[in-house]
Amino acid sequence: MTEIQDPTTLPLTAAYTPPPGSFRDRWILVSGAGGGIGAAVTRALAREKARLVLLGPNPDELSKLHDEIVSGGAVPPLLQAIDFRGATVADLEDLAAALETQCGHLDGLLHNAGILGYHGPLQTQPPEAWMEVMQINLQAPFALTRACLPLLTRSEDASVVFTTSEWGRRPRAYAAAHGVMAGGVENLMRILADEMEFHSHLRFNAVDPGWVATDFVAALFPGHPPSAWPQPEEVTGGYLYLLGPESRGITGRLFVLDGPAGPSTRVA
Repeated sequence: MTEIQDPTTLPLTAAYTPPPGSFRDRWILVSGAGGGIGAAVTRALAREKARLVLLGPNPDELSKLHDEIVSGGAVPPLLQAIDFRGATVADLEDLAAALETQCGHLDGLLHNAGILGYHGPLQTQPPEAWMEVMQINLQAPFALTRACLPLLTRSEDASVVFTTSEWGRRPRAYAAAHGVMAGGVENLMRILADEMEFHSHLRFNAVDPGWVATDFVAALFPGHPPSAWPQPEEVTGGYLYLLGPESRGITGRLFVLDGPAGPSTRVA
C-alpha cells in the first residue's frame, strides 16, 4: 500500500535541468496547454525534444503554441482542441484510441487544465458552477487518465502528474468547490498509485505550484499586478523532474513547489 506522506518540497525555479536526452522521443500529453503553467511546461518540454500532444479548449492558442514550437526547431506537436466542460467519457476514450494509432504509447501525462469557478459562500453557490469545477478539474482528469492507462502501461517509464492547490489540504471559506476538487485530485492520485503499485514503470504524483501569475490567480487576486507573483516559467523545473526519468520510482507523492510566495495573501 502507498503510504500517505506529507508534502515534499521541490525547487520552484527552473534551476532543475534534465540530463541531456532525457525527453528525446518521449510522448507527453499536456492538458491545459494553451496558457499559463501548461504552456510554460510545454515550451520547456519542446526544448528538451519531447514529442507532445497538446489539449486545450482554444484552437487559436494551440495553433500559436504549435507554430512557436516548430519555429524553434522542435518536433511539431499533435493538437486536440477539446473543452472539458462538455467532454464526455466517450470523447476521451476516442481521443485515447486516436493516440494509440498516432503514438502507440504515452510516456507522460500532465493534468493542468482547470478553472477557479465561483468564489463565494456555499449558501449562494450556483449548483451549475459547482458541477462545472468538478467536471473540468476532477472528472476530466479521472476519465482521461482511465482512457490513457493502456497507452501509459506500454511505456517503459511513464509518469502521470496532477496539478493541485493548497486548498485541497487547507480548506478555507469561499473556496468550497475548488477545495473539494483539489482534495479529490490528491486522493485520486494516491489511489491510482496504490492500485498500480506493481507497475514499477508507471508512477502518479501531484504538484502544488503555489500562486503563479496565471489567469486563475489574476481572477482570484485582482488587486495585484502579474509581476507580484512567480511567473509560469519559474515553476517548470519541478514538473520536468516529475515527468522525466530521474523521478522513476517516486509515486503517490504530493510535491509543493518552494520559492517566492508573492504578496502576503497566501492561505495559511
